[in-house]
Amino acid sequence: MVSKKSGGGSCGRSWRSAQVAAGLVAVCGLALLAWPAVGLADSDSFMSPMGHIAAEQKSHFIWVTLLTMVAVAPVLILLPLILLRYRRRRADGQGAPGKGGAFRPNWEFSLPLEITMWGLPILLIIVMSVGLWNSTHQLDPYRPIEAVGEAEGDVGPPVRVQVVGLDWKWLFIYPDLGIASVGEMAVPVGRPVAMTLTTDTVMQSFIISALAGQIYAMPGMTTELHVMADQPGNFQGENMQYNGNGFVDQKFVTKALPSADFESWVAKVSADGVALDERAYNTLAVQGSRAQAHQALASDAMPADAIYFTLPDAMLFSKIVGRYHSGAPLALDEQPGTPAFAASVEGAVDGAGEASEAEEGVQ
Repeated sequence: MVSKKSGGGSCGRSWRSAQVAAGLVAVCGLALLAWPAVGLADSDSFMSPMGHIAAEQKSHFIWVTLLTMVAVAPVLILLPLILLRYRRRRADGQGAPGKGGAFRPNWEFSLPLEITMWGLPILLIIVMSVGLWNSTHQLDPYRPIEAVGEAEGDVGPPVRVQVVGLDWKWLFIYPDLGIASVGEMAVPVGRPVAMTLTTDTVMQSFIISALAGQIYAMPGMTTELHVMADQPGNFQGENMQYNGNGFVDQKFVTKALPSADFESWVAKVSADGVALDERAYNTLAVQGSRAQAHQALASDAMPADAIYFTLPDAMLFSKIVGRYHSGAPLALDEQPGTPAFAASVEGAVDGAGEASEAEEGVQ
């Protein structure tokens, strides 16, 4: 009687353990599906997507996770069952061995078990590989995005944005609009945005998680990224590649605006911006935070976390890329991000100030 009671209790405990494990798996799966089920006005994650690319990335992440759980869930459920059923037992009160799993010391092969253990993972790998191959081509960052649905046909050409990575800030140039900005990038909702990226310092990695995945940018080279916001909101962008002490603060705000608001933003930048001439660009390219650049270049009409520019030279981006194509390394005092460059810029600024004072004295 004691042995039967003990066996029944262990069986019950095994069943309860399996129920707990299955419940945990189910809760994790539901949490993964429901976490960002409701879209947010502001988002810093692809799990709350604000664009087609991020939505596809979220979908890909979920189905890959669920497919992986096909292999992981049985392990989580069967492990406590096996440990309980085949644990070492003490003899019962009559000296007979306790009841449990059959003891088979000579067992070594099971065809159904081998097929399950090897066939299921192979099948999962094939399915995920095909899906990954297709999504890699569908989400190619160089592939232009076409507007779909209600907006199709009346959104106009893609907005071109040239992105320059500096220490420790991002410069956004709108060559077709004659403006530029730092700390803030605005895009119209429902209209494709074609970005071309480079850096004028070390390699960096650009990402706006709510719209698309990350892409690297390097000096003297260009990469491309196409995005489109599906709804208005503010999304955080940042650098994912460590590049020094100011790395953690190299962030910016992406503003997805309705068409009318975007046009108003362009007009405000044009009205309040300072000229992005050689002197202003060199000041901006000195290694330092966005706040330091704001203090040096911004006017009172600009937001506290952004700098607005007009664009006298529409070829500025091409010149930034081309300066690395001479076949020889840049001199230290010509390379943004170096102390020598900062010293040369400070010397030029001091010299310009002295010349201005002298000119005023003559007058």
